[in-house]
Amino acid sequence: MPAKPAPTPMRVIEKIQLKNFKRFPVLEASLNSEVNVLVGDNESGKSSILLALDLVLGGSRAKVEAIGLESLINNAVVRSFLTSERRVEELPTLSVEVYLAEQQDPDLNGANNSDNRICDGLRFVCEPNEELFGQISEILGQEEPNFPYEYYNVRFFTFSGKPYAAYNKTLRHVFLDSSQINNDYATRVYISDIYNTNLQGYEKNKNENEYRKHKRKFGENVLESLNDRLDKYSFALRTTGKTSLELDLTIEDEGIPIENRGKGKQSFIKTEFALSKSGRKVDIDILLLEEPENHLSHLNMKRLIQKIRDSSGKQLFIATHSDMISARLDLRRCLLLNSRSTEYASLGMITTETADFFMKAPDNNVLEFILSKKAILVEGDAEYILAEAFITNVTGQPMENFNAHVIAVGGTSFKRYLELTNILGIKTAVIRDNDKDFEGNCSQRYADYLGDNVQVFCDNDNEKRTFEISFYAGNREICDEMFGPGRKTLSVLDYMLKNKTECALRLLKEKKNVLITPAYFADAIQWINA
Repeated sequence: MPAKPAPTPMRVIEKIQLKNFKRFPVLEASLNSEVNVLVGDNESGKSSILLALDLVLGGSRAKVEAIGLESLINNAVVRSFLTSERRVEELPTLSVEVYLAEQQDPDLNGANNSDNRICDGLRFVCEPNEELFGQISEILGQEEPNFPYEYYNVRFFTFSGKPYAAYNKTLRHVFLDSSQINNDYATRVYISDIYNTNLQGYEKNKNENEYRKHKRKFGENVLESLNDRLDKYSFALRTTGKTSLELDLTIEDEGIPIENRGKGKQSFIKTEFALSKSGRKVDIDILLLEEPENHLSHLNMKRLIQKIRDSSGKQLFIATHSDMISARLDLRRCLLLNSRSTEYASLGMITTETADFFMKAPDNNVLEFILSKKAILVEGDAEYILAEAFITNVTGQPMENFNAHVIAVGGTSFKRYLELTNILGIKTAVIRDNDKDFEGNCSQRYADYLGDNVQVFCDNDNEKRTFEISFYAGNREICDEMFGPGRKTLSVLDYMLKNKTECALRLLKEKKNVLITPAYFADAIQWINA
């Protein structure tokens, strides 16, 4: 038997490099071959990276022009140029480069890139038109600053220097933005993209030809009687124009058009359809998902995550605000972005055990933690609830003005979070019970993590083994007044130990302004606030 041909290598983006694109003066990010999760707060650049990928992969000059160079090029670099001597040769350029895994494709291979190295890749560049430098110089010489956006060229080419466009693009990709789930134009674009990726060979031409023929027959057979009654003019269906078939296409689920489904169902169907192979001969290479959690219930979110996990044969880029997505798809695949910086961090160095913990642990608040500049980690719900009163007591400021996040993580999980702290440089105070062993549980246990960025705070009295006992010692009168009446078998302290959350809620509601903060809790607040 003849040997089977070697499988076509998967088309994978190994690195993306941005220059003067949106909020990034420069960004260079190495990428995972399967799933890349972009995590960050608002205005951190997650959507910008997806847009950059969409533009460079799509090769559509019309799309760039529709968005407008003014909204694509970095505002800071424009302002800097306009306050300089405004020399035409110093005008900034915008570029997006994707470095691909080797495909043995001479059309992709070359050194036409910022690294000046021979490799496979695609490049999208916006730069001033050299043939119009004379006119540009006149504009720049005007007294009032005026940036010449209209005099820029938009070009798409491979690293070999060969131009490419939407009709001959190298990689098949789909961009699904769940925030635009009810936008008619976005839905049409999505359906068109999905339709085109499912076509084989010359099906596109055949389908459009057949569709035009059927529309003509409809005009001849159905509209004929109407037109016979008209003297000069007649009715007809449009049969010209680009993609008339694609404009009329929709996707149905159990006979119901997708646009008639609810937002959550639309979001799930679109994502699932894009993830599945659906019998395609040629699959999608790259799938870009913008906030796929939008409109989804908790159950459908879990189902979607499983669909993403099960997906194969394509590279995924997911921008999200979801703890569940970022953790359950493996934190080591996350690129962490922050609105305070144009750099990014990666968790690729965390241990397998820590990654597995966050993938399986419910409600772990890991996203809140990794986006924090400072954090206080507490052991239980009671500490978390009363932290608001303690912070106001110690700092004299309301909780909303406090510059650190307070997160309840559970006593056995502290080391998992501290591993992230070492990578991301988050200043972290751990507040925990001493469990009758101050030295062992509060000093020795975390010795490998302690330093300028990490401190652990416990009550140093082993008799005060839990938070409730420490709190009661400083607030005995208040607690006896609130929880003493009606006690028959349990002491006030025993009652508090058996009803931790309920007691903490009552204390916060009724005695917030008069509570005494345990000394070790106050030390943690002062340290983190310094």
